[in-house]
Amino acid sequence: MTILAGIVVTGTEVLTGRVVDRNGPWCSEQLRELGVEHQSTVVVGDRPADILAALRWFEAQGCSLIITSGGLGPTADDLTATVVGEFQGRAMVVDEPLHVRITEILRRLTARWPNVDQDAIALGNLKQATIPEGATILEPIGTAPGLVVPSVGDGPTVVVLPGPPSELIPMWQVAAASEPFRSAIEGSAAIDQSMLRLFGIPESEIAATMRDAVDAGVDLDALEITTCLRRGEIEIVTRFAPEKTDVYEQFASFVAARHADTLFSTDGSTIDEQFATLLKGPPLLSLAVAESCTGGLVAARLTERPGASEYLRGGIVAYSNAAKVSLAHVAPQMIETNGAVSEEVAVALAEGARTALGADLGIGVTGIAGPDGGSEDKPVGLVWCAASLGGDRLAVRKLQLPGSRQVIRDRTTTVVLHLAASLLGSES
Repeated sequence: MTILAGIVVTGTEVLTGRVVDRNGPWCSEQLRELGVEHQSTVVVGDRPADILAALRWFEAQGCSLIITSGGLGPTADDLTATVVGEFQGRAMVVDEPLHVRITEILRRLTARWPNVDQDAIALGNLKQATIPEGATILEPIGTAPGLVVPSVGDGPTVVVLPGPPSELIPMWQVAAASEPFRSAIEGSAAIDQSMLRLFGIPESEIAATMRDAVDAGVDLDALEITTCLRRGEIEIVTRFAPEKTDVYEQFASFVAARHADTLFSTDGSTIDEQFATLLKGPPLLSLAVAESCTGGLVAARLTERPGASEYLRGGIVAYSNAAKVSLAHVAPQMIETNGAVSEEVAVALAEGARTALGADLGIGVTGIAGPDGGSEDKPVGLVWCAASLGGDRLAVRKLQLPGSRQVIRDRTTTVVLHLAASLLGSES
């Protein structure tokens, strides 16, 4: 049985892009794990009519559950609870125990500001404690309570969650365990999901592979397959019912046979995770980075993973030629002869980082990210990358990347990780 759910993200700051929505994708994955099909996400501004229209639209789509995020604060533009009450035809009532709890929370928070307008605080407090009659209250993580508002007749149950992810995420489990929520998704069926990752292949090749898989008898209609180019890699995400696992395995095997040289992950693991695993060994290997055009993005990406201090010694941002010479010990004559963007300088940066920071593995990056600075011989998008374990244990790659400055720099970080991982892999 297919249970549909919709997500309504409220907030003019999200609608206009000042704040990036993280709640919608996160809630979508939680719904999948519960066997609920995510119909779509609608982002609306802080306008009651638009919020109400979104709720009614999801109801018309046959959604049994609607998740909202945002609009639960104390200010005049926080209107989600009131709109949900109108949508459900429920009166708005003050929940006195909730009122008391929020008052105590605010008393502690405002103690540090003795001159705050207490009347305004009291009004905001009362507003947050005013909820649709019959709603299940989710205890505040900050000051805003969440709500699970049961369905009326054949209509959807509405889960009302705060906007800050730090409040929404811990509140989710309580909401999902509530009786109205469980009733709304009763009969849901499991939805499995798997991911393949490929590197060094255009997305058009995957489209051709899928056509050939159909010709070979793989029932792709039984699978929901999406492909995405992200950070220079192709992600193939497949959703399927558990009873269609054999079909997915046929498809995955077909991709693996067709793209054995570019498929690097069959379990969804990222190159970041794989590279970290190689560094942690055994034996444990230390790493140092010297970057020019990426300006520290490689080091930043390496430190996105917790525990990176186990293997990462540090990084050098050698942006100017003088910094390349003084910090990474690149010979001035080498730069003068070959130019700062060259294979020789990339290798020297990798060696310089390795020796300067006493690491086993060194990475060097130099290039022209644009939009200016290119020439006929060395156009914008030209990047040289190197990874060195010392001596002749070396991997070098020349890139000519299209796109904006941001795209070139970001994609370079992916190439660098693959290059360094391939060097370590060849050594094992």
